[in-house]
Amino acid sequence: MNSLKLGTFFAAFAFLGGHLQAHPLQAEPINHAFVYTFDQFHIPEDPDESLVNGGLLLLGELNCTTCHAVPKAWEERLKAKSGPDLSGVGSRLDPDTLWLMIRSPQSRKKGTQMPGLFAGADGDDEKVEALVEYLSSLKKDLPEVPAGDVERGKELYHKVGCVACHEPAKDVRPPKVAADAEFDKPGNASVPIALADAYDFTALSHFLKNPLAVRPSGRMPDMRISAQEASDIAAYLHIGRVAEKAAARAALKIPKQGVEKGRKIFQEMNCVACHQMGTAVLTVAGSPEPASSFAKATEDTKAGTIKRVKDLVVDKGCLAEKQPSGTPRYDLNELEKRALKLALTMVQNEDAPKLTVQEKVDWQMTRLNCYACHDRDGKGGPEDPRAQYFGLNDSGAESLGQLGNLPPNLDKVGRKLTRGWFEKVLWGKDGSVRPYMDTHMPSFGREQTEMMIAWLNEADALEKPFEIDVSGLAKHHRAEAGRQLLGAKGLACVACHGLKDRKSLGPPVIRLTHTVERLQPEYFKELLLNPQVTQPGTVMPPMFVGRKKADLEIESIWTYLREVEGQPLPEGLMSSEDFELKPDEEKRVIVFRSFIEGAGTHGIGVGFPGGLNALFDAKTSRWTVIWKGRFLDAMSNWQDRSMPPIKPLGTDVKTLPEATGERVYSGYTLGKDGVPTFRYREDGQQVEDTLRPAKGGFEHVISKNGKLTKEVLSW
Repeated sequence: MNSLKLGTFFAAFAFLGGHLQAHPLQAEPINHAFVYTFDQFHIPEDPDESLVNGGLLLLGELNCTTCHAVPKAWEERLKAKSGPDLSGVGSRLDPDTLWLMIRSPQSRKKGTQMPGLFAGADGDDEKVEALVEYLSSLKKDLPEVPAGDVERGKELYHKVGCVACHEPAKDVRPPKVAADAEFDKPGNASVPIALADAYDFTALSHFLKNPLAVRPSGRMPDMRISAQEASDIAAYLHIGRVAEKAAARAALKIPKQGVEKGRKIFQEMNCVACHQMGTAVLTVAGSPEPASSFAKATEDTKAGTIKRVKDLVVDKGCLAEKQPSGTPRYDLNELEKRALKLALTMVQNEDAPKLTVQEKVDWQMTRLNCYACHDRDGKGGPEDPRAQYFGLNDSGAESLGQLGNLPPNLDKVGRKLTRGWFEKVLWGKDGSVRPYMDTHMPSFGREQTEMMIAWLNEADALEKPFEIDVSGLAKHHRAEAGRQLLGAKGLACVACHGLKDRKSLGPPVIRLTHTVERLQPEYFKELLLNPQVTQPGTVMPPMFVGRKKADLEIESIWTYLREVEGQPLPEGLMSSEDFELKPDEEKRVIVFRSFIEGAGTHGIGVGFPGGLNALFDAKTSRWTVIWKGRFLDAMSNWQDRSMPPIKPLGTDVKTLPEATGERVYSGYTLGKDGVPTFRYREDGQQVEDTLRPAKGGFEHVISKNGKLTKEVLSW
């Protein structure tokens, strides 16, 4: 009950009654070790020269290189990934689930990449029980999580991006599919999630919120969801949860083995090759040497080395038809075995083929499965049956087609984004610029993605980059010129692009607010001069074709966007309210110096929260006008070079009597409450002059040579 809001409890029963078989957990099982990009990009008809790359992928993703050494030239490419962190695993999974997962991983979780290590030899059951006792003892206190809403979780699961890798439910209709229309289901197999129902609810919610804490390899990325959203999805994945019992374990009635024995077995069986326990890496004195070699250890001939690998792995090891107890059993299919054999032969070569920087990008994108959402150089992107779940939350973006709902193409991205923005997108915060898109950009973790920034920069660099002067020193580097070009009477960029808190006048494409922070200036110019070549499929028109001063105009626009925080909005996005000064809204006294009607060029307006306002003329050193209601509108200060005087916006405008005597203004000071006290000399004497709101109007306090006088100014 604690995983469901009471309001969805009965809905859950209805779901159980009619739709349990439609749930993603009921996806058709996968009967082999599943690596998404291997299955996506390789088929039995592949020639050896293509399939060998799939074998190399499997060597890394199945963690073969944690136990087997490879020649130094291959180490970086075939670097193993970290397995799940097992600290706290006893708080996530119950003992029966641990037993089933250790005893036969492929039986408990079809498609898992975890190998089985027990083939039923004498003593195996006792070893498994010892491991269960040890892992069950690894507890971690977890903070409470919000109650989850099943229906909301179901919706989130299908729209934030989970279905890019995982199975969509059979009873969830994609956003644009008509109620009576049939729709395709994914042709590619989905990453199994068969342990989600076994997880403790609180642990599952924490895992979904921060999966990198448990799976630091990033193969389950951080989807950047809130704690509430994590609990909602956890509640959905728990629908119909029935804890599976380990019947064999109960029947065997194995006596207690002891936590310490389990810990030693965990080390001796080299589980530490893949798993860490928090920050500690376990080792044990006298444990077997874990690293046998794919490469030659002696001066064998090439044929002899290949034969050694064949003996080691194919006949007697992981690829053997019958494997001895303790040998990792992955339940590979025939295509995977063929690919691995090709790769094993290839890595005997001490000199690994040198990858181009473009190939390095492709390799890392393949390992992280970036291709599930993005395409690059014609490869990847979500298959149509998955893409149909990628939705929009703004109907105005429908006109953008796939540019609106699908993650962007990554061609040229290395010369597009700045280093700082790459960091925001890949592992930081606030990198999203497509708020109309439901799908989230996940984080795979800094360790998995940082190297890609330099690779992408190099891979996508132009031999001759576009030249653009962004110094701000040239005469045409005027923000106002750029503002006019962006506006409705200029190039009308605001027809599609919003800025700051303003939506565009048309489709809600990317706002221009963070352009200078986000884009490299050379790419900015490249895109504006030839948008269709730079970004194929874009709806952006070639606005600068035939414009003789295009280079200068683009630099003016860049100047405006660099200074945008201190500039007025372009015409079309700006409203008269933008420059209204509102003391009530800001909850402070506003002091504003300008050319104000009633005081002239030396006017100082003072607006008080509560709707009382006054005007001081610094030239004559006196209060000239008081009024009620709205304060001032500063728009003319920005828009008109002639700066006509600003008029008070409120009502009950009252002109005060002129002052007598000679006055010389000497400034003002602000009190702790923000109220200004004006200072001037009158007939040679120092005066301090203050207005404060009071009942019926203002209290006017004058201090002359330390002597106070008070009066009330009212209407």
